[in-house]
Amino acid sequence: MEYVPSVNEQMGLIACCECGSLIEPNPSNMCVACLRTKEDITQGIPKQGVLYFCRSCERYLQPPSTWVQAQLESRELLGVCLKKLKGLNKVRLVDASFVWTEPHSMRIKVKLTIQKEVNGAVLQQMFIVEFTVQSHMCDECHRVEAKDFWKAVVQIRQKTEHKKTFFFLEQLILKHHAHSNTTNIKPQADGMDFYYAKQDDARKMVDFLMAVVPCKYTTAKELISHDIHNNTYKYKYTYSVEIVPVCRDHIVCLPQKLAQQLGSISPLVVCLRVTQTLHFIDPATLQLAELSSQAYWRTPFTALVGPKQMTQFMVMDVEHVADKDRPHRTPVSHKHLLADVYVARMCDLGVNDHQFHTRSHLGHLLKAGDTVLGYDFTCSNLNHPQFEKLKEERIPDVILVKKVYDQPRRCRRRNWKLQRMADTMDSESVQKDYTEFLEDLEEDPEMRQNVNIYKDSSKVTVEATETDDDDAPTISLQEMLDDLHLVEDATGGEGAPMME
Repeated sequence: MEYVPSVNEQMGLIACCECGSLIEPNPSNMCVACLRTKEDITQGIPKQGVLYFCRSCERYLQPPSTWVQAQLESRELLGVCLKKLKGLNKVRLVDASFVWTEPHSMRIKVKLTIQKEVNGAVLQQMFIVEFTVQSHMCDECHRVEAKDFWKAVVQIRQKTEHKKTFFFLEQLILKHHAHSNTTNIKPQADGMDFYYAKQDDARKMVDFLMAVVPCKYTTAKELISHDIHNNTYKYKYTYSVEIVPVCRDHIVCLPQKLAQQLGSISPLVVCLRVTQTLHFIDPATLQLAELSSQAYWRTPFTALVGPKQMTQFMVMDVEHVADKDRPHRTPVSHKHLLADVYVARMCDLGVNDHQFHTRSHLGHLLKAGDTVLGYDFTCSNLNHPQFEKLKEERIPDVILVKKVYDQPRRCRRRNWKLQRMADTMDSESVQKDYTEFLEDLEEDPEMRQNVNIYKDSSKVTVEATETDDDDAPTISLQEMLDDLHLVEDATGGEGAPMME
C-alpha cells in the first residue's frame, strides 16, 4: 500500500508549544502571539528619564554638555529626549511623538513604537517614556550671574564729547552677535567694558572691532595665581581698544603732508562718515578722501571743532556753481552739489544785516529760509598748530556742515526703533546724543545698511499735518524689519520680551 502524507506534513507545519496552533517551524517553537507574551522587546530601554532645563536662557541640556534651544513639542526637543534613552540602537524605531501634558506639570511624555526581530519573527511594541524636567543653570548663565568672574576684559574708549559712535557700534555688535560670549557689559563715561570668561572670546571681540571701526589696541596681563608644583600660571588679560577721536560732522585740519598724500586735498575738510576708514570731503571742491586706520595712527590728529561748538545760521540765498566754474579735482562726490551760499547768524537776525558768503557741498539740500549748522571762523580762537599755519592763507569765513530740521516733528513721525543691549540713557546729554544718532541714520542710507531697523508698532500713523516738512529724511518701510514680539516661555510660563 502506498503512503500518502498528511496536509500538515506537506506544508511542514508544527504545533505551537504554548497554545497548540499550527505554525511554521522556528527556534522557539511558539507562535507570534505567545512569543509576544513571553518576550519584552522594550527591555533595556528606560521608561523614565530626566531633562535639565535652564530657566535663564530657556535651553535644554543635550548630553554630554551641549545646551540647545527647543520649544515644547518641537523636533529639537524630541531629539533631545531620544538621545537620553539608552538601548534604542538595538531596536528599530518606527514612530515617536509627544503625549500632551499640562505645561506647568514639568513632565514630558513621549510615545515610542519600536520593532525587533526575535527568533525569526518581527515583533512591534508601543510604550510611553515619561521625562521629568528639572531646573539646572547652564555654565554660561552661571558666569553671567557671577558678575565678578572674568578672565579677560575688552575696554573700548573714544576721546570725544558725545557717545554717538558707541550707539553705532552697539548696533554693529547686535547685528553680528559679537557679544554672545560676554559675561557682563558695563557702560563707562567714555566707553564700554566687555568681560569674558575666556581669553579667546575677548580676542575675537578685538578682531571684530578692528574690522568695523578704525581703532588700535594694547594688551596687558596680571598674574592671579601660580602653582609652583606643576609650574602653572593664571592671568587676567586686559585689551584696551582706542577708537579714533574723529566722528561724523567734525571739521578736521589735516597735516600738510597727509593732505598731499590724499590727492592734494585741502587741509580743512569735513568728516562725512566713519566706517572701517575715515571719509572726508572738501566743502569747497567736493573732493573726497579716505584715510585708513593704519595711516591715521602713523600721523594722528584731532578734530578741529565738533557739532557742539558750531553755530546756527539762516540761509539767505543759494546759487549753484556750474560745472565749468567748479574746481576739477578727483575723486569728487556725485551725491553732493556745490553751491555759493549766503548765510546770517541766527543771533544776528533783527539786530544787524551782516551776512557771510561761503562755498558749500550742501547745495542739493539748502534753500532760502533753511537753518544750517556751521562754524564761524571770523571769531574763532582755536589753539591748533596746523590751523595757525593755514591762517596765513585764505580761510573761509564759515564752513557749513549739516542742515537742521524740525526735531520735535521728526520724533513724532519716527515709526521705527532699534534694539538695545542695555538702557544706559541716564542723563539728558546722553538722551540728546541718542536722538542725534537716530537722525544720522535717517540722513545716511549707507550708514543704515549696517543697522537692523525694526518697525515700531506702538507708533500710530501721524496725520497729514504732521508731515508738512517733506524735506526731512525718513526711513522707508522696505528698510525695516518686522517688530520683535513676545514669545512663549519653553516651560509654558509667561512670555519674555526679546527687545526693549
